[in-house]
Amino acid sequence: MAWSLRGKAQLGGLLLSLLGWVCSCVTTILPQWKTLSLDLNEMEIWVMGLWEVCVNQEEVAVCKAFESFLSLPQELQVSRILMAASHGLGLLGLLLSGFGSECFQLHRIRWVFKRWLCLLGGTLETSAAATTLLPVSWVAYATVQDFWDNSIPEIVPRWEFGDALYLGWAAGIFLALGGLVLIFSACLGKEDVPSLQMAGPTAPPFYAPEDESSDSFYLTPRPRNVFI
Repeated sequence: MAWSLRGKAQLGGLLLSLLGWVCSCVTTILPQWKTLSLDLNEMEIWVMGLWEVCVNQEEVAVCKAFESFLSLPQELQVSRILMAASHGLGLLGLLLSGFGSECFQLHRIRWVFKRWLCLLGGTLETSAAATTLLPVSWVAYATVQDFWDNSIPEIVPRWEFGDALYLGWAAGIFLALGGLVLIFSACLGKEDVPSLQMAGPTAPPFYAPEDESSDSFYLTPRPRNVFI
């Protein structure tokens, strides 16, 4: 099967979107959104995520889930909602883009309809990228604000960026690139595909003698059948 430019763009967009969606799901689960190291005990590291806070002591980790949603900081509350929305938008965009791609062959679906499916799927993927980058960037901004807060004594430990934030930024970039590539593929025109069916059976020519007294032959076309 020969891949057209449109098919290659759709495949690349789907792979980028899938990678971004998986990274976004992992970002939501990981507790390393914020990290805190104690100067008095360097072997003890605190990490905070959207669902729990953990304490890593040497090789032992003790985690405790948040008891109430309302007790969380505002940025974590909004991050939970936006990350869940990102997963739904990303999954729906993948399904629609997959049905609208050239990989999914169904004779009853017209090309124009598949083009709109691919365009809608790419739009959903870019929306998923926005709902992923916004909470991650908001948590990062709040962490920077708290880190440089002069009202907090210097002896008090400060929260810093965790690994989940970097993974969330990467997920948002992958989702955005995948959505843009899918939208670009939907803007490409339909390429002409040669039909495998011929207009009709072609009868082979036959040779007839030029005259009865000569042994030479000449090529004459076979006459068409005329139906009255």
